[in-house]
Amino acid sequence: MNSSLAPSQATTEGCFHCGQDIPAGSSFVTVIDEKPRSMCCPGCQAVAQTIVESGLDNFYKHRETASYTPDLSLKSVSDAQLSELALYDQESVQRDFVVTKEDGIKEATLVIEGITCAACIWLLEHHLKKQSGVEKVSVNLTNHRARISWDSKSQVLSLLLAEIYRIGYQAHPYHPDKEEQLLEQERKRATRRLGVAGIGMMQVMMIAVALYGGAIQGIEGKHVTFMRWASMVIATPVILYAARPFFVAALRDLRTRHLSMDVPVSIAIGGAYLASIWATVTDSGEVYFDSVTMFTFFLLIGRYLEMQARHRTGRAGNAMLNLLPASAIKIVDGEETMVPAKELSIGDQVLIKPGHTVPADGKIVAGSSSIDESALTGEYLPIRKELGENVIGGTINVENPITLEVTQVGAETQLSSIVRLLERAQEDKPKVAQLADRFASYFVSAVLLTAATVGFSWWLISPEDAFWITLSVLVVTCPCALSLATPTALTAATGTLRQNGILITRGHVLESLARATHIVFDKTGTLTEGNLTLQETRSLAEHKTDEHLQIAAALEKHSEHPIAQAFHTVVSDYKVENLQATLGQGLEGLIDGIKYRIGKPEYSHGVCDNGSFLPELPAQSGQWLLLCSEAGPQAWFRLNDQIRPEAADTIKHLQSLGIRCEMLTGDSSSAVGEVAAILNIDHVVSGVSPEQKLAHIQQLQQNGAQVIMVGDGINDIPVLAGAQTSIAMGSATDLAKTNADGVLISADLLRLVDAIKLSRKTRSVIRQNLGWAAGYNFLALPLAALGFVAPYMAALGMSLSSLVVVGNALRLSKLSKTNRVK
Repeated sequence: MNSSLAPSQATTEGCFHCGQDIPAGSSFVTVIDEKPRSMCCPGCQAVAQTIVESGLDNFYKHRETASYTPDLSLKSVSDAQLSELALYDQESVQRDFVVTKEDGIKEATLVIEGITCAACIWLLEHHLKKQSGVEKVSVNLTNHRARISWDSKSQVLSLLLAEIYRIGYQAHPYHPDKEEQLLEQERKRATRRLGVAGIGMMQVMMIAVALYGGAIQGIEGKHVTFMRWASMVIATPVILYAARPFFVAALRDLRTRHLSMDVPVSIAIGGAYLASIWATVTDSGEVYFDSVTMFTFFLLIGRYLEMQARHRTGRAGNAMLNLLPASAIKIVDGEETMVPAKELSIGDQVLIKPGHTVPADGKIVAGSSSIDESALTGEYLPIRKELGENVIGGTINVENPITLEVTQVGAETQLSSIVRLLERAQEDKPKVAQLADRFASYFVSAVLLTAATVGFSWWLISPEDAFWITLSVLVVTCPCALSLATPTALTAATGTLRQNGILITRGHVLESLARATHIVFDKTGTLTEGNLTLQETRSLAEHKTDEHLQIAAALEKHSEHPIAQAFHTVVSDYKVENLQATLGQGLEGLIDGIKYRIGKPEYSHGVCDNGSFLPELPAQSGQWLLLCSEAGPQAWFRLNDQIRPEAADTIKHLQSLGIRCEMLTGDSSSAVGEVAAILNIDHVVSGVSPEQKLAHIQQLQQNGAQVIMVGDGINDIPVLAGAQTSIAMGSATDLAKTNADGVLISADLLRLVDAIKLSRKTRSVIRQNLGWAAGYNFLALPLAALGFVAPYMAALGMSLSSLVVVGNALRLSKLSKTNRVK
């Protein structure tokens, strides 16, 4: 092959395909114009090889000429591939990613695999533009997304997809999620409002400093008037645009007769703004544009963080259902037919080839294979499935083709049931925000009633002072410090934890961590590292241990099985011939003319021809593989899933904090008990399904336990959502991270101990902040009601109260890390 040339024989001025620098040690070479050309990566090598084999050598001579269009003579696509691509000509399939325009013109949005540099974009666009019926092609180098417009009367989409395949790329439909688009629009609006409020606040505060200084040292009236008008102009878009959600929410709450903090917030912002306009126009009284813009900005920050957490939850269900494939191979009268997966019915028979995803729940009616269920269960080893056993939709067939009889489709599949469990668990999650709103409604009612009483009383006593005193009451009792008391402490603590390896994604987490009585761990990938590693080699023959290890590594070199990957770090110079794999047993091959087997003991011993006895299985725990040759047994290899080095210390520290530690796992092997014994975990529940995991957590919580759940697999999602607090490992699936309340980015379990300690400190700080905010309001309210506090003094007092709260929260910015026990 062209790519087998030595790197020293090739040109090294840079990648001949894309022009980028060639990394040190790169050995990717393609012969072009009878000369070896160096490439920077396998992507460039594959594309260049495709161009050469297609007779497109002129591409490299004319790629800088814009008017050049290659004359492509390409490889054909197989009938099976054309049959699968033909599915995309159906209107029902195109509905999600094709837009029909006028005069039969259609536009498809595709995601292209295999793009490595700008030359790939050039080749794709120029090749597709010369196809009949194609009107416009645009390929984005950043996101590898292509838009193709064509005349559906003279061209079909499947042939365009085939043309993309023929030049070395693969195209897939892009399915924009409608909900995702709405969430993105909401995020952009919130960002714009926050930006307007922030810029407006900074500008108005600059002017306010001058006004406050002038009031003390003296300032000409014309300058005061100018700065008041300038403040009003700057504050107006902040009030009318940035603060609009508060007013809309207040009107909604009033219509539904439900008082929330939006009501006094809106009255205070709107009242102070209108009063400031009146003072500006009439050149009387005080202006409070600085207070209203600052108040608006601080509140919008809290709303923005809340929105971000809500969006993460909203994306979870759709992402999980994307595990199911779009198409399936249905067997009809002995013939294979490609059909959309959503058209399958119970009783249909489908063929699942190796590497393909199972489209629905079913029972094996022909064949046997290993099924990768890691996306659903988090377990790393494929599960052996025999005739008559059930297979779950969304899992992957690893080894042999199998035929399934569909038993469940649509909403009845196990994947859909996990989604429903997720939704139900999210509904059952404690509603801390509802409790806060319930308290706020009483507080708001008291503030509004007090303000109305004060206003009416002063109207009877001194009508000209009634409005300003009432405004002072509203401003001084405005729940700014009360609203900031919890968010500021949570923000400071959250930032501290993020810097130390724990990402908190929901506001209630720290409060829940502080009250935790139980912490429940998944096993695989949480307490353990989640992958098999080679623990020990025991030689049984004359060869040295290193030689046996290299022989084993040579046999396992070309296998992607999780067991084989444990040997991939071993460098071996041995060459293997006639390598054969036996499903679920092991590997066989010739090395230097000697036949070797590695795998299960009985299988490996079958290669021996001298009547030797099968050696006794070592007593030490782990998964043992036997290496044998024709001369007899050669060596034992012990594999195991390594316990995280900090796991034992983590359990000790958690128990010292008075927290009960449990293990909850879908694994039913003997490794569960061994891990529990090493880590000193007393309570273990093993071999459980996602439904049983959730039921166990709910039972604990019904008995009064405050539970932290730590996991990493998709099967952990319902229980992560159902626990008061859930933490996903940094190596967890994206869906597990999305549904968890926090993510252990550093993958260091000791950081959980830090989080619990800091959460308890945070709870203390929050109580101090709430005490200060409430005490300030109760002290300032009577003074304002009696007319001793002017509106500007009320605004200043509100700001100072907020600063005290923020300053106290900043004490949470320091963290004393927990270290391992020596």
